[in-house]
Amino acid sequence: MFVDVVTVASVVLALVLAPRVAAAARRVPAGPRPGRSMPPLTALAVVTGLVYVNQVLFTVYVVRVHGGDPSFVARYLPPGWFELASGNPVLRRFADGFPAPGLLAPSVLRAQAFLELPFVLLAFATVVRWLDAGLYRAIARSALLPAASVSYTVVFCLVEWDLRNPYTVDDIVVRGVSAVLTPCLLRWLAGRDTHTSRTPASVPGLLVFIGSLGALGTLVLVVYDTALLYNLGRLGERLPMAAVAVLALAGLRGAAARLREPAAPGPTQAFAHHALGHWLALFFLPALAIRYGVVFGTPRLAESAGVWVAVTAIALSWRDAPADAGRLGLAVLAATGAACAAARATPAPYYEVTLLFATAAFLGTGIVVGGLVDARAERRSRRRL
Repeated sequence: MFVDVVTVASVVLALVLAPRVAAAARRVPAGPRPGRSMPPLTALAVVTGLVYVNQVLFTVYVVRVHGGDPSFVARYLPPGWFELASGNPVLRRFADGFPAPGLLAPSVLRAQAFLELPFVLLAFATVVRWLDAGLYRAIARSALLPAASVSYTVVFCLVEWDLRNPYTVDDIVVRGVSAVLTPCLLRWLAGRDTHTSRTPASVPGLLVFIGSLGALGTLVLVVYDTALLYNLGRLGERLPMAAVAVLALAGLRGAAARLREPAAPGPTQAFAHHALGHWLALFFLPALAIRYGVVFGTPRLAESAGVWVAVTAIALSWRDAPADAGRLGLAVLAATGAACAAARATPAPYYEVTLLFATAAFLGTGIVVGGLVDARAERRSRRRL
């Protein structure tokens, strides 16, 4: 019930704040910004590295202090956690030679409790910056950022309490500290950001963005599966998928740097770009509450909240960049069919995997079909002239 309350409150607050933030982002002129900056993707890579360092230290702690048996903590949590890599010979030698392993006790849940919030918020900030660097800075300067930090932390703490164990109180305190420090980090990063570009409102630009989103989403899911659930033993079988995602992401971001904004974007592409921007701004605050509401709250309420956010994004986009209803309807129909096919074709142990593939199929198909109908309408218009 409490997760449901957070979900509703987060959506309502996002509906109030996000449209103003998006409008503020459009009012700030893009121009050269002097200085050097660290993109959120770099900070995300650092946080991810720390997550895996903690996994190694946790394994050392379990091997040396608990004889390699994680049941002392695993019995408090659901199945699917603590598939350790304690049989790895390199890791075993490192554990055998590690001095004072008892000092690694904080690696049990508490270190992850601190790192989980920056991991999630930096991943979201990375996607927003890819779409529009101005929107990224506007969100970081607005009340959306601290509100999202509070919303995410409250949800994390409610889940902690639902799965309470001897470490729960410590975890809640650590998450509270992280909720204060993480927005400060993001605001500092955005304040020094020199990036001024945005994803072009064109078929190539939007497809590169969607591909980047899919690749990053795949990496986030790998980290979730292998590290945030303490399953370092699964990393070997997930490495090929992670390597493909890293290579794809590097290629797509390289391609993104060479794309240019079209002189006259098609109306469907302009609408799609506005819709993505509004959706990211609206979803930034309630994202985690909606995600956990599916499991720890009322699924129908969480689904309705997600649909309401999407409908609001569409309405705001129609106001800012109205498109031909027939063309848009055709694109949405084709995209829906592609999303349903992708969902059926990708059964997975985590529903987020199916959701990721379905979302990518929906957006990619919609953008391609929208671009085709825009191009056809443009050719017809030229023939009439």
